[in-house]
Amino acid sequence: MIEIYSYLFLKKSQKARVFCTIACIQICETLSVYFASLRMIVIQNVGPSSPARIRRQWVKRILWGVLFGLMVLIYGSHAPLISLTKVDGQVPFNSSSCVVMIELSKLLISLVTLVLTGGTSTLHVPPTLVRVAPYAVPAILYALNNNLVVLMQAYMDPSSYQVLSNLKIASTALLYSLCLGKRLRPSQWLALGLLMGAGVCHSYSSLDPGDTERAEAEEGPRLHITAWGLFLVLVYCCVSGLAAVYTEMVLKSQKLPLSLQNLYLYVFGVAINGLSSFSFAAGEKNFLEGYSGVVWVIIAGQAANGLLMSVVLKHGSGITRLFVISCSMLVNALLSWAVLGLQLTPFFLLPVSMIGLAAYLYYR
Repeated sequence: MIEIYSYLFLKKSQKARVFCTIACIQICETLSVYFASLRMIVIQNVGPSSPARIRRQWVKRILWGVLFGLMVLIYGSHAPLISLTKVDGQVPFNSSSCVVMIELSKLLISLVTLVLTGGTSTLHVPPTLVRVAPYAVPAILYALNNNLVVLMQAYMDPSSYQVLSNLKIASTALLYSLCLGKRLRPSQWLALGLLMGAGVCHSYSSLDPGDTERAEAEEGPRLHITAWGLFLVLVYCCVSGLAAVYTEMVLKSQKLPLSLQNLYLYVFGVAINGLSSFSFAAGEKNFLEGYSGVVWVIIAGQAANGLLMSVVLKHGSGITRLFVISCSMLVNALLSWAVLGLQLTPFFLLPVSMIGLAAYLYYR
């Protein structure tokens, strides 16, 4: 408790250094959990109630808990880390190049993992087009969504986008049920509804009512959304849900090592995002311009988180991804309060309670 109080009274620059150090430690722990999960996430049948089976079940539960916690922490620290990179209120690096570097990092880690786990024998025979082609679809869908996010800003204000983007929880749940044939109980649908409501409440609580009044007085940007903007939001939410559900379907349908499947995924990810970056970045910042230590921490963290997400989709459920994203909003708010000095309101407790109740209803 004394360490927490002393941290709160540090200068902002000192807080940033401490925060980055903690983030680096989290990334190292995340990678170690990823390597461990490749070997331990699937439990062998060693008897209905043998001590070995019970012990492995507990190890699996602990591993899932650690995996979930690390993903929430890294997701939640993403926005505060980006805020720490800003110079005069502007992000100094090329965001599209950052995406390429994240995909390239995931590709290299997947290749190293494949070598360390003895899976290089699968590379001796060239894969068929039928086996590899499905892995291009997620890269295309995610690249489409990245461009939709930029396009939507012209038809609505950022606050409206922040609130309406929570509809992707509903689209993901519907596609999960329809495409994967997973029947959800009424209590689980209620839990997902609470999860979406928690996202809306958290987004609303982050809005400052005075901003609207000041915008009106200064005749500046105000809360607005056009019909075309609403259509783009719906497309964005559907594409986001489809990308997650399709990736889960591909990973589970093919009986291949996860590290090899990740290799296929990120080859296409690097190719498509690299093509997009070099095609549309003319006249913008250079590829590695503005990169600092914090930017490399962001790249390493997002790469590690992407690899852990593949473990979740392969051996768990895409719905778990929704809980990770929702819980990360709360971590994001807490870190923004501790590092950036943003103020929390009592309204913050409402989404916290809703997410807790949603987790209880879904997993009970």
